[in-house]
Amino acid sequence: MGIREHLYGQLSGGGRITADEALTLWEKAPIEELLYVADQLRKKLHPENRVGWMIDRNVNITNICFSQCRFCNFCRTAKSEEAYITADEEYDRKIEELLALGGDQLLLQGGMNPSLGLDFYTGLFRRLKSRWPGVKLHALGPPEVAWLARAEKMSYRDVLVALRDAGLDSLPGAGAEILSDRVRRLVSPAKATVAEWLGVMREAHRLNLPTSATMMFGHAETVQERIEHLDMLRKLHDARLEGHDGFITFIPWPFMDRGTRLAEKDGIRSNVTSTEYLKMIAISRIMLDNIRNIQSSILTVGRETAMISLHAGANDLGSVMMEENVVSAAGDPFRVNPEEMKEIIREAGFTPVRRDQRYMPVE
Repeated sequence: MGIREHLYGQLSGGGRITADEALTLWEKAPIEELLYVADQLRKKLHPENRVGWMIDRNVNITNICFSQCRFCNFCRTAKSEEAYITADEEYDRKIEELLALGGDQLLLQGGMNPSLGLDFYTGLFRRLKSRWPGVKLHALGPPEVAWLARAEKMSYRDVLVALRDAGLDSLPGAGAEILSDRVRRLVSPAKATVAEWLGVMREAHRLNLPTSATMMFGHAETVQERIEHLDMLRKLHDARLEGHDGFITFIPWPFMDRGTRLAEKDGIRSNVTSTEYLKMIAISRIMLDNIRNIQSSILTVGRETAMISLHAGANDLGSVMMEENVVSAAGDPFRVNPEEMKEIIREAGFTPVRRDQRYMPVE
């Protein structure tokens, strides 16, 4: 029996493969095999042949950011004429538009603005929850929590408790990029380290705050570093307390390079083809045996690749995303409305199911 067949046998029997074995599959397995195996694993977890989607809105709190990551075209310095902090009336208008479309989740992200402390965020969350109690706040991310903890001289746990008590419903996996300090020194040297990112998520899991995990790939990393990233997520999710959510989903997407300093000054271009993206989805499903959901990034890969990804291990197409400004600043995102999203899922051979942040169906 060959090494591939041996590993496939382990997986089909409910076993787990190591990071080194996953790298062997990446390097040696034909793409058709990988997609088939990942699809079989997806069917075990989701035998009902349903694919999730949701309606939410991404509102950027501020575009002022000291991090100035080299892949980001969105951030501005405080002195820039384009710098802003979103006003209260803008939140109200955008939430009204979200509710009118039937959505109820607000993704709140933006830059790490050194002038905004913990009191600003807790005040914002409390105001939004007071005005719109039914809106779910999926907000900030580990880099912001690590920054606030450092600035306020508080622990990660105490920052997260303050944010949760003010109205935070779930924590996005933002700022993961690639969980390799070698890569992070190249693309985002002022952002949270690997240890900080994992440390914030560990505390969020202890508090049973629902979280997502992400990966932005196809820039300065190696394939081995991608797989090590998956292994770190798997180990952290393994360590969660019994009955706690941990990572509800994993979302990989390709680096969008248009106009970025990483592309223009460093010569690092996005190198992810549709085939490689599908391969990444498959390897993610194979490695992350303990994370139930894999979300395909229809925003960055488009209709056709997203449809195929549902046969390569993914079981969700994410959000119709009423508003998105960060990825859009470095590429042309693929946008859909609710009816188009459902049509895409049906055309791929699945039943569309609208869901919430915890991946539970909603009416």
